[in-house]
Amino acid sequence: MIGTIFNLLGSLGVFLYGMRIMSEGLQKAAGDKLQKVINFMTNNRLTAVLTGCIVTSLVQSSSATTV
Repeated sequence: MIGTIFNLLGSLGVFLYGMRIMSEGLQKAAGDKLQKVINFMTNNRLTAVLTGCIVTSLVQSSSATTV
């Protein structure tokens, strides 16, 4: 039982670390222009939700959208 909990926590830690590394890499690769576009498309809650739904459906990965 305790081994399962440690496996779960370790797996979650590796997953979150991977998401962080992927996020940093994408930010470096995309540059400032993508940041400006994202800021424009998410300037209010409705457009942010719609943008998130559209990007997730196109990419087929909510993890990539989160990054």
